[in-house]
Amino acid sequence: MTDTATQLESVLIGGLEKHDVVVVPYRPEWPDTFRVHADRISAALGDAALRIEHIGSTAVPGLAAKPVVDMLVVVENSADERTYLQPMLDRGYYLRVREPDFEQHRMFRTPERDVHVHFLSAGSAEIERYLVFREELRGNAVWRERYQAFKRSLADRGWRDVNAYAAAKTDLIEEIIR
Repeated sequence: MTDTATQLESVLIGGLEKHDVVVVPYRPEWPDTFRVHADRISAALGDAALRIEHIGSTAVPGLAAKPVVDMLVVVENSADERTYLQPMLDRGYYLRVREPDFEQHRMFRTPERDVHVHFLSAGSAEIERYLVFREELRGNAVWRERYQAFKRSLADRGWRDVNAYAAAKTDLIEEIIR
């Protein structure tokens, strides 16, 4: 196993999963899906949820994407799972990622795997990076088209898992953020 695969195995609850990467045309229901889950999570967490944002490609009108709505929930301290873990489990989400070495990032998903909910601590630099990336794609048609074409070309390749696909986008994402 490569070092990268070993690292992934250590943070992925349930281990690596083989998934086909499919990029679909923008779906107008994605913002509604976000709102439904944002309301559910807000009700579950109350004041512990300091901020809930729609992030990733499904948050960019007109952009083709994997049919997975990404969300960001900001809490005071994402390392303190007592403030959100059980309420998320009670609402049917399950913990998929625990990354103590990456901003104490946690990620939950739905059983259908159509919604990913990322948790970060207030003050994390990653929050701003997610939002800058989203806003740059929303406001810049050139970046949006370039990113969409790149994602489609990547989706045509065989991937051992979706994490390898995500890693392949890193350089372009960093360029867009800069």
